[in-house]
Amino acid sequence: MLRLLAGHPDLEIGPLSAQASVGAPVTVLHPHLTGRLDDTVFVSTDPELLADSDLVFMALPHGESAKLAAALPAQLKVVDLGADFRLAHPQAWARYYPTPHAGQWPYGLPELPGARAAIKAAARVAAPGCYATASILALAPLLAAGAVEPSDIVIVAASGTSGAGRSPRPDLLGSEVMGSMSAYQAGGVHRHTPEIEQALFYSERAVVSPPAPVTLSFTPTLAPMARGILATCTARLVTSGAEPRDVLAAAYGPEPFVHLLPEGRWPATGATLGSNMAHLQVAADTHAGRAVVVCALDNLVKGAAGQAIQIANLILGLPETTGLTAYGVTP
Repeated sequence: MLRLLAGHPDLEIGPLSAQASVGAPVTVLHPHLTGRLDDTVFVSTDPELLADSDLVFMALPHGESAKLAAALPAQLKVVDLGADFRLAHPQAWARYYPTPHAGQWPYGLPELPGARAAIKAAARVAAPGCYATASILALAPLLAAGAVEPSDIVIVAASGTSGAGRSPRPDLLGSEVMGSMSAYQAGGVHRHTPEIEQALFYSERAVVSPPAPVTLSFTPTLAPMARGILATCTARLVTSGAEPRDVLAAAYGPEPFVHLLPEGRWPATGATLGSNMAHLQVAADTHAGRAVVVCALDNLVKGAAGQAIQIANLILGLPETTGLTAYGVTP
């Protein structure tokens, strides 16, 4: 987030608040920002200190964003990168999170039908999760077009270790991760499951009446890389449905940050590294009767900070692409 904001032509970085890092120079924790934030230190998370900002980004542990949001002036624009305001239903929240349900803000995935207008009209927006962004981009147009069945969706997605944050954990040590790949939170217990189902249902509802419930099986895996997500999403084809590639091409043709690759080329996480771009490819598996959509993105950019800036640009009336790039930095 700080790297992208440091290069944004229309946004100026204000107070940077923290908890355990209060008083630490920013460039000690983030040396790649040397030369830009050398004289900046992290301050305590004081709502009064943040109140004079034009917009606040919250990147807090789940359950903490709601507390801070409630203490900020009601008119202050906020983009929340956490989960606190993503889910509409208290029951879905209670199943996956231990804190009280705080309500729902407009969902900040601009590529969804009607989302840009809702974001522009809002003062506070909930940014999607990283796995959710990749999965929803892959499947939402197909469901809205009636090309796949909503009741039989399977997603297996790999993420780099940065998806778990900066806190030290034995299972994230280089010696544990490098040369190894593992699944975790399988069996429908990952917190992005209700978020993906909710967004796909709303996408379907925008076109199909009445919409059918969306049910998915989501298995996340940890890949031996620092950053990136590769989501392989499959759903049963509707016999009389539209051609999946035509659907995705029509949905994302004008989009600045979603690109459908030429036929025969499959997404790779390295190609999206450092960019706000998602790469997609789709195939119709006629043997199994399923659509297969693969999405690659950088979990820290289009999956988090870049998407938050994309949302902020819309809220503030700036060009949506300002301060962001669609081009990766591989190798």
